[in-house]
Amino acid sequence: MNCAETCVNGCILGDQCPHLQHLAEALKFVQETPMETILEVAEEGIRKKFTRPPEDYFSAQEQN
Repeated sequence: MNCAETCVNGCILGDQCPHLQHLAEALKFVQETPMETILEVAEEGIRKKFTRPPEDYFSAQEQN
């Protein structure tokens, strides 16, 4: 199942969702990590995305 398409309006599997562990880990990270740190992580991701060579970007898009 492709959650990005199937569960656009929320998870349709509820407690049977195979991604509940990832959700729990993400919630823990957000609750325990200072907002400044989360913003630093996001900024670093954006910086990496815009500084990588164009061919890397296009090959990554083709894989998705």
